Amino acid sequence: MPDLGYAGGITISIQVADLDKALAWYGDVLGMETLYKVDEIAWGEVKTATAGVQIGMGQAESPKVGAGAVPVFDVTDIDAARSQLESKGVRFDGDTQVIPELVKLATFYDPDGNTYMLSQTLAQMG
Repeated sequence: MPDLGYAGGITISIQVADLDKALAWYGDVLGMETLYKVDEIAWGEVKTATAGVQIGMGQAESPKVGAGAVPVFDVTDIDAARSQLESKGVRFDGDTQVIPELVKLATFYDPDGNTYMLSQTLAQMG
């Protein structure tokens, strides 16, 4: 196996229409802390609840969103998490999907249309 010298972090890169609004939304709605913002290159990053995983956002005139990797955030109570996000106006894609004895899934979007998912494990592992 090749040793590429991974440093242990992952940055999920997305495009947004307004960097300041996006950083505020990710903080106010998802509870993520802004790590930094660089106005000269219209880039900022927020810290997720998972150590070493950040969301980096670049401002673009016409953000490209759609098919691609979908970050999935594990939660302990998907119904409570969804209710909290919906109370802040977050748009979800239909009902929460339930795969019995395995997982509950709920797809949602940021204001620019970037896709995310909540996941609650139902399976008894190990």
